[in-house]
Amino acid sequence: MTFDPESLKFDAQGLIPAIAQDPETGEVLMMAWMNAASIAKTLETGKVTYWSRSRQAFWVKGETSGHLQTLVEMRVDCDRDCLLVLVHQEGPACHTNRRSCFYTAVRAGDEVEIMAPMV
Repeated sequence: MTFDPESLKFDAQGLIPAIAQDPETGEVLMMAWMNAASIAKTLETGKVTYWSRSRQAFWVKGETSGHLQTLVEMRVDCDRDCLLVLVHQEGPACHTNRRSCFYTAVRAGDEVEIMAPMV
């Protein structure tokens, strides 16, 4: 069966959440938004391409920072309203220079930083 991006359930802005994960460790790296065109670009080029809501433009992860995400596999969840992109991440995934955007934990009611910047 051929994949049809139009079969996905996009929100009112034509976007779908995409969770980036390391395929070897299972570590969740980040979450960003994609639209049908950015999904197509990602599948075509192998460079993970998101849609920037603030800039209203495509965003190839790592294009300016060098912290590239190379697509290993794209998965669709059971409700077809969320994507999981398994990626090889070069350097930090987060704009704060941490490996993951999920570097803050809530423990016993307190926020705790659990990951230092890489650089």
